[in-house]
Amino acid sequence: MEPTPEQSPHHAYPDHWEADVVLRDGGTARIRPITTDDAERLVSFYEQVSDESKYYRFFAPYPRLSDRDVHRFTHHDYVDRVGLAVTIGGEFIGTVRYDRINDQGRPASAPADEAEVAFLVQDAHQGRGVASALLEHIAAVARERGIRRFAAEVLPANTKMIKVFRDGGYTQRRSFEDGSVHLTLDLEPTEKSLAVQRGREQRAEARSVQRLLAPGSVAVIGTGRTPGGVGRTVLRNLLASGYRGRTYAVNRAFDEGLATLDGVPAHRSLGEIDEQVDLAVIAVPAHRVPEAVADCGEHGVQGLVVLSAGYAERGAEGRELQRELVRQARSYGMRIIGPNAFGIINTAESVRLNASLAPESPARGRIGLFTQSGAIGIALLSGLHRRGAGLSSFISAGNRADVSGNDFLQYSFEDPDTDVALLYLESLGNPRKFTRLARRTAAVKPVVVVKGARHSGSTPPGHAVPVSRIPDATVSALMRQAGVIRVDTVTEMVDAGILLAGQPLPAGPRVAILGNSESLGLLTYDACLAEGLRPRPPIDLTTAASPQDFRDALAEALADGTCDAVIVTAIPWVGENGEAETGDGQVLATALHKAVAAGAAKPVAVVHVEIGGLAEALAAASSTAAPRPRTVTPATDRTRAATPPETTRAPSADPATRAATPSETTPAASPTPETARDHAPGRIPAYPAAERAVRALAEAVKYAQWRRQAAVPGKIPEFLDDTIDEPGAAALIEEQLATAPDPRGRPLTHDEARELLGRYGIDVRPTLPAPDPGAAVAAAARLGYPVALKTTAPHLRHRADLGGVRLDVADEEALRRAYGELTDLLGKPAELLPVVQAMAPRGVDTVVRASIDAAAGAVLSFGLAGAPSELLGDTAHRLVPATDRDAAELIRSIRAAPVLFGWRGSAPVDTAALEELLLRLSRLVDDHPEVVSVALEPVVVAPHGLTVLGASVRLAPPPARNDLGPRRLPNY
Repeated sequence: MEPTPEQSPHHAYPDHWEADVVLRDGGTARIRPITTDDAERLVSFYEQVSDESKYYRFFAPYPRLSDRDVHRFTHHDYVDRVGLAVTIGGEFIGTVRYDRINDQGRPASAPADEAEVAFLVQDAHQGRGVASALLEHIAAVARERGIRRFAAEVLPANTKMIKVFRDGGYTQRRSFEDGSVHLTLDLEPTEKSLAVQRGREQRAEARSVQRLLAPGSVAVIGTGRTPGGVGRTVLRNLLASGYRGRTYAVNRAFDEGLATLDGVPAHRSLGEIDEQVDLAVIAVPAHRVPEAVADCGEHGVQGLVVLSAGYAERGAEGRELQRELVRQARSYGMRIIGPNAFGIINTAESVRLNASLAPESPARGRIGLFTQSGAIGIALLSGLHRRGAGLSSFISAGNRADVSGNDFLQYSFEDPDTDVALLYLESLGNPRKFTRLARRTAAVKPVVVVKGARHSGSTPPGHAVPVSRIPDATVSALMRQAGVIRVDTVTEMVDAGILLAGQPLPAGPRVAILGNSESLGLLTYDACLAEGLRPRPPIDLTTAASPQDFRDALAEALADGTCDAVIVTAIPWVGENGEAETGDGQVLATALHKAVAAGAAKPVAVVHVEIGGLAEALAAASSTAAPRPRTVTPATDRTRAATPPETTRAPSADPATRAATPSETTPAASPTPETARDHAPGRIPAYPAAERAVRALAEAVKYAQWRRQAAVPGKIPEFLDDTIDEPGAAALIEEQLATAPDPRGRPLTHDEARELLGRYGIDVRPTLPAPDPGAAVAAAARLGYPVALKTTAPHLRHRADLGGVRLDVADEEALRRAYGELTDLLGKPAELLPVVQAMAPRGVDTVVRASIDAAAGAVLSFGLAGAPSELLGDTAHRLVPATDRDAAELIRSIRAAPVLFGWRGSAPVDTAALEELLLRLSRLVDDHPEVVSVALEPVVVAPHGLTVLGASVRLAPPPARNDLGPRRLPNY
C-alpha cells in the first residue's frame, strides 16, 4: 500500500513493516501500517467492536468515532506516531497505536524514548493471539524509531490486556494509579521475551499444519466429470482411504442437475455447500486458481492444497503468479501446500486422509514424511511400503511457496503420533530457523534429512531462497551440530528411518554380530569398522542353525552388558535332508520377535539373503509383545577390543555350553533411561546388505550420543566476561565503518585488526614492515632475535612452499643474507611487502576462521593450516555462538585431530588454550555482527600456550537477520 501525497516525504510508507503472521489457531493475518486510505476500514472495524471493548479502550462509553478521531487514528508520521492494523480479507480485525511522549506524558519527538501504547481487537477475534502478535511488531517498530519503553494505562477489569503485557516476556513495572493499572515495558528483547515469541510461533505454526492434515471436511475443486484426471484421482483416493470427514466434489462445469459424484455431494461452487469446508484441494488450470482461491476465502476455508502446476517452475512470470497466489490466500487467512504439490496424507484412525495422487494410503505408523519433490515422494512412499513401515503423516509441498520444512518440524515436534521426522529438501528458505527448529525437535525425536541440489550451484525451479556462499560440507556439519541425521540418498533415509522408528536408541557403538553365515558376519564386521563402530567378533551359528538357535543367541547378546546393539545375519538354513530351505521367513521372524520382546532394550537389525517373507514378517509388530521401556544402557568398555576379526563358532545350540569370550563375562551395567517414549517391540528392520544395516545403525549411534550430550548443554565460560571489552570494540568498529565509503565495508589493516582482536583477549603477534634490509634490521632489534622474515604479498601469503618465509633468523648477518635471498628469488621488496616478526614457540600450525553467511548465519571454522584444510578440505564448522562443548568438539572432529594429541610420539599441544581462542572469537562475532569475517592464520599451538601470527578482519554493515525480529511468514 502506497502513502498519499498528504504524508510527509521524509517519513515514507515503511513497507518493510508489513508482515504475514500465523495466529494462535493456525489461521493467517496481515500486519501493516495504517494509512490515510483506511478511514472507512477503521470506522467499519470500530462498529463491530463491543461496547465493553470500547469502554476498556477509552475508559468511558464511546459508541462511535468522530471525524477528528478517524483523522488522528489514520494520519501518522511513522516516527513519533505509528499505527498498525491486523487485516483478514482486507478488513481490520485489530489495531495498535503508539504516541511518543516526554517525561510529563505529553506528545514529544526524539530524543524522547518513551511512547504510550494502546490496543483494540474485535471481540470475534479475541483469543486468537492478535494482540500478542501486534505487541511484538509494534515493539520492533518502536525500537527502530529509538523508543525504549512503552507506557500503558489499563483498567483492572481488562484482564485479557493485562495478560498480554504480562506474558510478553519484557521487563516491566506495574503500579495502580487513579483507578487504573499503569504498566511500563522495557522494549529491549530479553531471553524470556525471545523464548515467549518462539513458543508462540511454534504453537501457531504447528496448529496451522495440523488444520491442514486433520480437516473435518474436504472439497476437491476441479473434480472431473469423467474418470481420470487429477481432481477425480484425488477424490477417488480420498474415498478409498476411508476419510472420516465430509467430502465434496466441486466443478463449475457440473450440470445443474448433478447431485452426487462417486457417492459424494457435487456442487458448482463452494457457495452451494451449506456446511463449513475446512480444506480445499485445488486441481484446476493455473489461470483459474485465483477464482477458486477467492471462492475458498469468501466461504471460510481454512487451508489449501494446490496441485495445479504452471507457477515458479515455469520461470519469472510463473514466479510472480506464485507470489500473487500466496498473497491472495494469506489475505483470507489461509495457508497453502504447493503449488505443484503431490498432496497430503494423515493415517490417524480418526482422520484417515489421503488427499494426494498416491493410489494407496500407507499403513499407519510412527514416521512423518515431508518432501519438496513429488517424484521423490512417490519413491519414498513406495520404499517405506515395501519395507513394511507405516507413516503418521505425509506432505509433498511442491514449489514450497508457503508451508515448508520448517512448518513440518514445528508440527512434528509436538505430534504424539510421530516418532521420526524424515525430510527431503531441495532448498532451505530460512536456514537459521531450520537449524534452531531441528535442534529442538532432535532433542526429543530423530530428524533425518536428505538435501537435494547440493552441488548444482542453483536453486531448484520454483524455490526462491537466500543465496548461501558456504559449501555443502559446511551445511552438513552445521546440520549435525543441530542433531540432524543427514544422509545422502533416499534409500539411506528409509534405512535409517525404519530403524529409528522401530528400535530403541543404542547406548554406545559396541555391536554384537551373530548369524549362520561366517562370510556375511565378516562383511558386517568390516562394515562396522568402516563406520566407526566397535564390533565384537562375529558369532557363527553355522548353516545348521535353527530358528531356536537364533533366538537363544539373540537373547544372550541382548543380555550381555558389553554390547549396545545386535546385528543378526541370516541366509537360508539347511534342512534335515541337507538342502537349503528358504521358507517363508515367518518361523525365523517369530523366533527373533520373542527374543527381542524378552530382552533388554537394545536396537536389533537383520541382514538377510534370499529368505522369503522374512522382511515382511519382521516388519509386522508382534501383537503379544509387552512394551519395553526405550532406554539407553551406557557402555562399560569404551575401548575397541583388540580381538582380530575371527569368528567365534558355537558348536552347540545350548547357550549354557557355548564358550564365552572374555568380554562376555563382563557384568551388565544398569540401564539408564534417556529417551522420551516407551518403545513397543516387534518391528525389526531388515536389510538386503550388511553395509546398509550398519550405516543405519551408525547413524543411530551418533544421534544417540548427540542426544546424551544435548541433555546437558554447553555454556560460554563466565571468565571471558572479565577480559572482554565489548564497548571498546563497538567504538572501534563504529569508527572504522564511519571511514568506509563503500557500503560493502572494508578490510582492517594489520594494526587495526590487532587492536580490535585485543579487545577480546586475542593477542596477535606484531609484525613490522621491512621495505629494505636496514628497516628489517631495525625491526629485528626492536622485536628481539630470533625472528622470522616473510612476505605478505597476496600471491605469496601463507605459501611457505614458495620460499617466501625464513624462520629462526638468529642475528643481523643472517637477516641481511635472508633478505637478499628472498628478493633475489621472488622479486623486489615493493612487490613482496616483507615483514619481520618475532619467532613463536614451535607447535602445530592451525587456522581459525569466522564468517557471516547471509543465509546460515555466523560460522566458526577450524583446521590444520596448509594441505589438510586447503587440499583435503579437513575443516570443522560450528554455528556461532559456540559453547565450551562446541569448541572442544570442533578441534576433535577434524580427521587430522590426532596431530594435536601426541600423534606418533609427539608432544600433545595446549588444546585448552585453543578452545579458549575459539570461544573468544565466537564471542566477538556474536557480539558484533559487523565483523563479517575473521581469519587467524597461522595459529601456532605449542605444548604450552599458542601464538596468533597472522590475522585479517573485514568489517561491513551486517546482513539483515530474519530470525530475531517479530514473528512473520517468509515471502519467497
